[in-house]
Amino acid sequence: MPNNKIGGHYSQAYDEELQQAVDRLVDMGGLVLQQLRDSMAAFTTADIALAKQVKKGDRQVNNFEVDIDEHCLDILARRQPAATDLRLVLSVLKSINDVERIGDQAKRIAKTLLKDEQGNRPSAEQLAELNGMSAKVQLMLQHALLAFQQIDADKALNVLREDKAIDDDYSRIMQQSLSAMMHDSQQISVSLQISNVAKALERVGDHSRNICQHAIFLSKGRN
Repeated sequence: MPNNKIGGHYSQAYDEELQQAVDRLVDMGGLVLQQLRDSMAAFTTADIALAKQVKKGDRQVNNFEVDIDEHCLDILARRQPAATDLRLVLSVLKSINDVERIGDQAKRIAKTLLKDEQGNRPSAEQLAELNGMSAKVQLMLQHALLAFQQIDADKALNVLREDKAIDDDYSRIMQQSLSAMMHDSQQISVSLQISNVAKALERVGDHSRNICQHAIFLSKGRN
């Protein structure tokens, strides 16, 4: 969907190039969001095939990043953008780095399952805790990408506030995992898995927050 905040140049082709940069970022974000969903589904159901698919799909995310990076550098070289246009290109370049890092965290979750050779599995209650945190993280990422696409600073600020609930979930899950390990040595393997997944989700929240900050910079010209 074209952004009515992008455009107004004498060259329609230039407007389209700027819009394509944003559209490709959003498409990359959609791919990474699906990777995150699949990685959590794989971990929750112990689906080895799906986990391997997520790990393999990381290459597609990296290719996306290279494609957008080259597109933005081409705009910088040929159009020599200034003011708002320059902020847009720089914000996209910064955001694709965060989106790629989110893809890395999805792969991290998948690898957590693949590395479990002993078949130790978290309880249904523990998995429910992680999936509750994951749902908040996925929603935050969706909202962050939408705020960037619409260049809406108010929406971005609202998304930033969602990060506290994720941090609270992370602290609670980590505390529970540490307590389980201290009281039962047989829980160490499972607790490490839970901690690894929770940390990955917490990092996704951080990168989503960064995308919001880039959106605010793009909209307001300040951090």
